[in-house]
Amino acid sequence: MTLEDYKNGQILLIDKPLNWTSFQVVNKLRWEIKQRFKIKKIKVGHAGTLDPLATGLLILCTGKFTKKIEEFQGQIKEYTGEITLGASTPSFDLETAINETFSIEHITEDLIYNATQQFIGEINQVPPIFSALKKDGKRLYELARAGETTEIKSRKITISEFEITAINLPKVEFRVVCSKGTYIRSLANDFGEALNSGAHLSKLRRTKIGDFHVDNGINIEEFIANLKL
Repeated sequence: MTLEDYKNGQILLIDKPLNWTSFQVVNKLRWEIKQRFKIKKIKVGHAGTLDPLATGLLILCTGKFTKKIEEFQGQIKEYTGEITLGASTPSFDLETAINETFSIEHITEDLIYNATQQFIGEINQVPPIFSALKKDGKRLYELARAGETTEIKSRKITISEFEITAINLPKVEFRVVCSKGTYIRSLANDFGEALNSGAHLSKLRRTKIGDFHVDNGINIEEFIANLKL
């Protein structure tokens, strides 16, 4: 691919690795493109953040296609992952340590399958305090890490599919199809509450954004290797 191709606009489907922020992926690919073509500037942006502890599809846009980012952000997304029942964390995932444990003796497979039904359709969801949303000019995770509490307003999201794919208590595997703005961490936490037990998200992978599938994506090493061809 030529420099002009990147400037005119490319859609890059990247399979984000664990422990990378979305911003780090953007920075890395931008730096590699600049090095390859010995240029000082190239526009690169991502169409929807993935948490560091999540893997999977990250859409990157280059050059003129950065104008399409908002369009991609609004598309339906699909995730697969794992919820661990019986324990909750302040971040609703493994970013923070377990702060409460609960009995799961009362939880049956029927209870688990039935609990998914209350999350199907348009629902109100409260985003996690450990998120990049802003309140009064500050990121919520900055407030959380400083030990501050703040009221977070719920917002309407749509979950069109919530499928349990495996149960091996305390682990429950799932697949979710949802709208923009859905926090799967919040869903995991709320799911635990619906089962009268705590829960947290222990694995997350984004598999689809609109018609784009992670199976058609490449990892960062593959992108760098292709760039050098």
